[in-house]
Amino acid sequence: MCESAGLSMEEAAARLDKSRSSLFRIEIGESRADVHLVRSMMDLYDCADYDLIEQAREARQPRWYHQYPSVAMGYVDVETEAVAVREFCGLNLPGLLQTEPYVRALFACDSLPRTTKELKDDVTVRLIRKRRLMDEDNPLELAAIVDEAALRRRVGGGEVMRSQLEQLVEAANLPTVTLQVLPLRNGAHSSMDSGFTLLTFPEDYNPEMLYVSYATGALHIEDEAEIQAARLMFDRLRTEALSPNDSTTLIGQLRAEFDDR
Repeated sequence: MCESAGLSMEEAAARLDKSRSSLFRIEIGESRADVHLVRSMMDLYDCADYDLIEQAREARQPRWYHQYPSVAMGYVDVETEAVAVREFCGLNLPGLLQTEPYVRALFACDSLPRTTKELKDDVTVRLIRKRRLMDEDNPLELAAIVDEAALRRRVGGGEVMRSQLEQLVEAANLPTVTLQVLPLRNGAHSSMDSGFTLLTFPEDYNPEMLYVSYATGALHIEDEAEIQAARLMFDRLRTEALSPNDSTTLIGQLRAEFDDR
């Protein structure tokens, strides 16, 4: 912005009482600017854009997940900024498609001890995340690949699984969701070792990030070569999986099997 006003970064920083590095981070979007600084920059650059002032006000507001400090961040905050998620879940079901009883049953088996409040917050945050799949103003697109073994695992008992599988079929009908199943009958597939998630962001952010969780932590990967490899792996998994229609048919059949148990 400063160059378009005929100023060098050093000149603009001095006149705004900022360091060069600080102003540079603000201009490329890595740091936030308060309303007063935005107004000063607009005056200096002779550029009136009142939408920027509103964006600065909104940026200073705490994000919704800050209400739940006990919930471990590192993924939720990143997903909140994403516009699309591609996820292979390994032997789990996608968190965005889990029902509350299923979530509670999972957490009950988790080795991580939780207080009553921490459990409540974890469940609440997961349910809040799901809303974006139906949000008209800020939708999140989800392409999920699920291993059939995860659909057959009796988490929480028959009633919980029946409800969960019904929820998957309903979610698959949303325009924002594409759900495919890797059938057991096909044997090994391209990602037997672990699941992974690819997140896509708006154009003014870094375009994509690879997220891989493991037993004691998680990795946020921005290396383009690794992201490209994950893209290719996800595309291979999609070809190995059933079509979306055949996937929902299989899920419906598995749901009926839980009626007999």
